[in-house]
Amino acid sequence: MTAASDRAVNQLRERILGGEYVPGERLAEVELAEKLGVSRTPVREALRRLAAEGLVDITANKGARVVEYPRTDLERIFEIRARVEGLSARIAAETATEADIDRLEHIATVLKDHSEAGRLEEVYRLNGEYHATLNGLAGSTVVTATVNQLIHSSVLVRTLHAFDDAARRRSVAHHLEIVAALRARDGEWAEAVMCAHLLSARASLLGPRRPRGAAYENHEETA
Repeated sequence: MTAASDRAVNQLRERILGGEYVPGERLAEVELAEKLGVSRTPVREALRRLAAEGLVDITANKGARVVEYPRTDLERIFEIRARVEGLSARIAAETATEADIDRLEHIATVLKDHSEAGRLEEVYRLNGEYHATLNGLAGSTVVTATVNQLIHSSVLVRTLHAFDDAARRRSVAHHLEIVAALRARDGEWAEAVMCAHLLSARASLLGPRRPRGAAYENHEETA
């Protein structure tokens, strides 16, 4: 892997996640090469790598586009995750050992430190570790498989980038409060906070919700 390819990957990833290139937008190799100051070969490699990360969709004879998800799909992803991961938190409150809870608290505490320092890549990594650890404590392959099917890296990273300071502090506080609920062996508390955590993330990414039963003006709208 060349330095030019690495540079192109990093710059393109940052521009996509930062909203410069919106979901569904075409990514033309020639134009990107001119903007990034590299040849087309590093750009082509960068697009392949970003496709593997789930940020870019490459179609034969059509080229590359920024991955897009209909708003309705994103709504359902967060709703289902809230229910399933809420159940995981409830079960974990009943079954987790003190060592399990200590590990989860350590992850949440380090995540808090990185969040306050603005290190989003570490926040993203630790957030994934936190949720995977907590879901694992449910001891259910069905729960794990369901969550893994719903989680997509591009959605998660976009969500973190959509957080303002207040949302980031709220998310960090949720992680630590869930730990407190587990220590209290209070499954209802743990479940409620996890649901609030994921629905808050949904609001940060998608904005205000439409009323139940109201038709979307555009079914292809994306986040």
